[in-house]
Amino acid sequence: MASGSSGRRTSWTRAKDSDRNETCQILDTALADGQLSMAEHGERVKSATTASTLGQLQDLVSDLQTNKTISQTPLLKKAVRRPTMRPGWGVKAAMAGVLIVLGVAIGWGLYGNTSSPLSFESDPGAKDDGIPAQVLTPPRQLQSLGGFKGLFEQMRQKFGSTMGYELDIHSDIAYLDRPDPQDNRRSLDYQYRGGWGDPSSSPSTVSADAKLVDLSKFDYEKTLAIVRGAPDTVGVARADVTDVWLRIEAAEDPATPDAVNVEIVVSSDFGGGRIELYPNGDTKAIWPANP
Repeated sequence: MASGSSGRRTSWTRAKDSDRNETCQILDTALADGQLSMAEHGERVKSATTASTLGQLQDLVSDLQTNKTISQTPLLKKAVRRPTMRPGWGVKAAMAGVLIVLGVAIGWGLYGNTSSPLSFESDPGAKDDGIPAQVLTPPRQLQSLGGFKGLFEQMRQKFGSTMGYELDIHSDIAYLDRPDPQDNRRSLDYQYRGGWGDPSSSPSTVSADAKLVDLSKFDYEKTLAIVRGAPDTVGVARADVTDVWLRIEAAEDPATPDAVNVEIVVSSDFGGGRIELYPNGDTKAIWPANP
């Protein structure tokens, strides 16, 4: 985290909003790298936003592999060692060339059916088999109207519904946390990369406050408009933006148990911000980036 505060920073030093935001960015990266499940990520992010000291924030990321740390120590680059030529390398290279030619000749002698070991015109694997190419066209630009619709349609085809605990939508990849079909007391994490693959980790226990909701129930067009203006809304220069992504999960308001909460996260190397929306696209809260 940034070390702009005066005086010595210890584990008991009070945390600033910029410290909490940077911790959330480290956790976001750990989720994308597969170090954290979606359930673990959500719990740690909630803890980070309410942490009061630097020590509490450090505990949330101390077990992660990351280039960012609480002290933000730059990584040293290792010197590149150039290969050196050893005596006799020319002879060894010549021997290697002879062995390659000998291998080609032996292979042709065993399997070849042409006049020369360098002729492959009769290779049955190179002949036209008449099968035309099929180009797959799954949605890849997920943060678009067609991307949203295609993503949720593939969820229905894969899982039979768009129900789940949490869905994170990046520009070309998505992460889904939904019940284990063999045991609804546990959840599984799935990753979308042109299609929903197999679970990416072992089942995890569903937390007591987790709620299953229809993750597709929000206003796509209003949300997309706010996503595209999010860097300016939270005060992050567009040249500095490293990622803008959405988190969709159950709303915490007990008066609307079936509603979703839409969170837009803007990340950069110099801090980030967040926007929370109601399902209809109305603003719930804005967490601007710290200067």
